[in-house]
Amino acid sequence: MIWNPNKECMSRDEMSALQGKRLHKIVEYVYHNVPFYRNKLQAMDIRPDDIQTIEDIKKLPFTTKQDLRDNYPFGLQAAPQSEIIRIHASSGTTGKPTIVGYTRKDIGIWSETMARCLTAFGVSRDDIFSVAYGYGLFTGGLGAHYGVEHLGASVIPAGTGNTEKHLKLIRDLGITGIACTPSYALYLAETMEKIGISKDDIRLRIGAFGAEPWTEQMRKEIENKLGLKGYNIYGLSEIMGPSVSYECQMQNGSHINEDHFYPEIINPTTLEPLPLGQTGELVFTTLTKEGMPLLRYRTRDLCSLIPGTCDCGRTNVRMGRIQGRSDDMLIIRGINVFPSQVESVILSLPEFAPRYMLIVDREKNLDTLLVQAELRQEVFTSTFDTPAAVDALEKKLASKLKSVLSIAAKVQLKAPGTIERSQGKSAHVIDNRKL
Repeated sequence: MIWNPNKECMSRDEMSALQGKRLHKIVEYVYHNVPFYRNKLQAMDIRPDDIQTIEDIKKLPFTTKQDLRDNYPFGLQAAPQSEIIRIHASSGTTGKPTIVGYTRKDIGIWSETMARCLTAFGVSRDDIFSVAYGYGLFTGGLGAHYGVEHLGASVIPAGTGNTEKHLKLIRDLGITGIACTPSYALYLAETMEKIGISKDDIRLRIGAFGAEPWTEQMRKEIENKLGLKGYNIYGLSEIMGPSVSYECQMQNGSHINEDHFYPEIINPTTLEPLPLGQTGELVFTTLTKEGMPLLRYRTRDLCSLIPGTCDCGRTNVRMGRIQGRSDDMLIIRGINVFPSQVESVILSLPEFAPRYMLIVDREKNLDTLLVQAELRQEVFTSTFDTPAAVDALEKKLASKLKSVLSIAAKVQLKAPGTIERSQGKSAHVIDNRKL
C-alpha cells in the first residue's frame, strides 16, 4: 500500500524539479525572516535568486546543533509567534533544550508524512494502534499519534509506563499495531511472560520502532516474541520528528520523504558531498517547514543513501541503517545524552573533581546509565566516614543529572585518582550495549 503515490513514486526528474522550486522558496523565506540565515548568506555573498535548482544547495551554509544552542530559544524561528501552534523540545548539549516551533501547516505535513510511514508498514483504517512513545516535549508520542489519526485508524495514546495495564489493553482491545522504542518492545515481551500473556493471546501484527539504535538481531527477537513484523522509523525533532524516513515491506533501507526533507551525505571532516552509496554524515534541509526551517542541518548520524526504485514501487531515495555518530552523542531510552551535559553538572558541584565516566548498558532489554564521578580529596576524606553522607551526595548528583538529562542515572562515587586517565583524548564513555 502507498499513501501518496504522487509524491512517493515521482520520477527523479519530477522530484528534482519540485525540490529545486521548494529550495528556492525556503531560502527566500529564511532570508527575509531569520536574521541568522540572512547574515550568513550575505557574508557568503549569496542571494535567494542564486538558488534556482536543487544542485545549488551546495552553495548554502551548514547549520549545526551549536547554531541552535547559540540562538536559543527562538532565534531560528521563521514564523511569527502568532502562527506557532505547538512547541516541542529536545535535549541540548549543555542542558539547554532545542526549541522547535510548528505552524498549523507544519503539523499537517507531519501528520501526512507519518501516514505515509504507517501505510508502508501495512497499517489501515481497520487497525487499532497503540502509541507507546513518550508524549510531551518529545516528538515521538504526538508525532505518531497525529499520523494514526490522519490515516484514519484508531489510536490508543498509551504513552510510557504502566506496562501491565497496557498489555491488558493490547489483549482486550485487540490492538493490532504499536509504536515504541525497540527496547520497550522487548520489555513488553518480558512483562507478557511475567503476567502470563502469550503472543497467541494478542493480535499485534505491526510494530513501528525508532528513537534509538537497534540491530537486526533485536528485530528478530521482537518479532518472535510479540508475533508481529517490526519496521524502522527515523526522525529528529530539529527536522520534524518521526516520519523523516521509514521502511516499507521490502525492509531494504528507509524511504526518505524527500519532497519535504532533502538528504545529503557529506564527509564529516572536509564537509564535501559524497556520492550515493558512500557512508558519511547525513545532512537534511527542510523544504517546506514554516516554523523553524533549517538549511543543511548536520544530523551527525553516519549512513549511506540508496538510489533506485524499490521493489515496493516507491522511487524516493532510501537511507541505510545508521552506523554510528560523528560526535559523542548517546541515545539512551530515546533521549539524546551528551557527555558534556554530565560534565557541566559535575563541574557545577564543588564536591567533585572534573573526572567522570559514563557506563551505558542494557538490562532486561532496557538501557541503563551509570555515572561514576570522582570526589575531591578533601571531600573524599570527610564524606566516606559515614554511609549516610555517601548516600546523600549520590542522591544530590543523581537528582541534578535527572533534571538536565531527563532520564534517571545511577551514580557511583569514586575515590580520587581511581577513574582511568588517558594520555590522548579523554574517553568518557563505555557503551556495553550490542547495537
